[in-house]
Amino acid sequence: MRKIINEPTDFVDEFLDGVLLAHPGELVRVGDDQRAVVRVDAGRPGRVGIVTGGGSGHLPLFLGYVGPGLASGCAVGNVFSSPSPRQILAATRASDGGAGVLYLYGNYGGDVYNFDLAAELAGAEGIRTTTVLGRDDVSSAPADRAGTRRGVAGLFFAYKVAGAAAERGDDLAAVTRVAQSACDATRTMGVGLSPTILPAAGEPTFDLPAGQMEVGIGIHGEPGHHRGPLESADAITDRLLAGIVPDLGLTEGDRVAVLVNGLGATPLEELYIVYRRVHAVLGAAGVAVDLAFVGEYATSLEMAGASVSVCVLDDERAGLLAAPAHSPFFGQAAPTGAGSGRSLPADDSHPAAGSRDVRRVPGEALVPLLRSVCAMLPSHEPELRELDAAVGDGDLGITVAAGARAQVAALAAMPDDAHPADVFRTLGSAFASANPSTFAALLGSGLIAGAAAFEDTGRVSAASLRSAVELAMARIADLGHAEVGDKTVLDALDAVRRTLADHAEPDHAGPDPAVLDHAGPGHPEPGHAGPGHPGSAHDLAGACAASVARSIDTAATKAAVHGRAAWLGQRSAGRPDPGSVAVLRSVEDVARAMERLTHV
Repeated sequence: MRKIINEPTDFVDEFLDGVLLAHPGELVRVGDDQRAVVRVDAGRPGRVGIVTGGGSGHLPLFLGYVGPGLASGCAVGNVFSSPSPRQILAATRASDGGAGVLYLYGNYGGDVYNFDLAAELAGAEGIRTTTVLGRDDVSSAPADRAGTRRGVAGLFFAYKVAGAAAERGDDLAAVTRVAQSACDATRTMGVGLSPTILPAAGEPTFDLPAGQMEVGIGIHGEPGHHRGPLESADAITDRLLAGIVPDLGLTEGDRVAVLVNGLGATPLEELYIVYRRVHAVLGAAGVAVDLAFVGEYATSLEMAGASVSVCVLDDERAGLLAAPAHSPFFGQAAPTGAGSGRSLPADDSHPAAGSRDVRRVPGEALVPLLRSVCAMLPSHEPELRELDAAVGDGDLGITVAAGARAQVAALAAMPDDAHPADVFRTLGSAFASANPSTFAALLGSGLIAGAAAFEDTGRVSAASLRSAVELAMARIADLGHAEVGDKTVLDALDAVRRTLADHAEPDHAGPDPAVLDHAGPGHPEPGHAGPGHPGSAHDLAGACAASVARSIDTAATKAAVHGRAAWLGQRSAGRPDPGSVAVLRSVEDVARAMERLTHV
């Protein structure tokens, strides 16, 4: 069990202490066992009180909806367990201002029994109560037994409309009516991707193999109606809507509010991907989304997964849902209006990088080589991801693969004999833009800076390549505030620079020969020995790769001085620099591509 807790038995009381200490001007304890919490203005004369409650482990459900425009009080149970009648009664007494109290909570056996008992005790004291149960989970029972369904995230809509009605002064019957109408108009379905762990148990609440999903799961980890391989976000969302839409009987012209809820361990970005699909599917069916709520509204500790709730609107519910509300865990969301999510029109005054005319150099053969190299680079994604995860955030493999694919696409639009300066500027822009990250920005900027080395000659030679690497290193060092020896990508580039310098002195009078020309890689122009000994461009690439490999081995023994790995201090010693390995694999791929092209 990996949790930031003290004694498991103290979990609920300690988190509740923290909430009350953090929000002293909004929430207070009442009663004698510290588990009944109300908003500071609870019990205002003439205003209907709303008391909710349930097991802990679901924040912001239930406690998170105590505040202006929402509930007035909450009884807090143990993890996934009902609060006691005594706790519920304490919250009821503090919430009653003479106008009565609505009990609003989810349809779970223990909760129902204990709230019913609290209602009897409150009635004996002259406090009027009514009850509305959330029963929105369509996967927990068929439509003909809808009264037995569980209450899950859709309960949020009932809190909003009931709280707004109470705030405007409606009587108990009216507040109860609008709460019931919201529950009747709401359906929810969820998907689980990993189990949750109860602090007191220390073990997962259910078993779900890696790569599997549970569709229709409950917020306590109750089994759903389908278990199978994990699907795409759109496919999962379609499954959820397939259960919700027909159960609600949605038809063209209906208006709805949508809630996309995270279960505790799902990134907000993924929830918005789900909402994107919900919006598209409902829109295609002629259903208008008037209000959208995306985030964590009803969680299950650290469970990974999400749920979708849809509430059909009429004018009254729409107005109440849009009313102001606030708690330490919730602020009223703005309506979506008529937003369509369409992109802004392109600004033609700023042409995209690479769209300008590309210069051509007859006989130059750089582009075919680089197309082959860039096509090979994505194969290194797993290795680079694993290396980077050990010293950083693990995204280097994704960055290199995405950048290489963008470069392949950019090169496809260039002629084979494109000017090298234009080629490297295009490659730099494509790499930097594909998956913007620190490494992408540094290497992309380096490629763009290095392109200047080819302006005068328009040819790729050992000398011009050396100059390009030097310009790239200077740019990367300036941006990254690093230098050779700091165990960064500069070490690998310096190894390439040194090897190119050794081969840049031709053994003949005249200019340094081209590495690539119309004769093809590995076949120098007539009369030229080419870079190095009878050696070919392929041999030069191999020499560069060997030099980079040696530099990586040497640097691996040291701790990183700059970059994300430097945060690890001595823990980075013994591990290779992932960026340098990316350079090594690139140079090795150059050698392989040259060998293939030589034998074409």
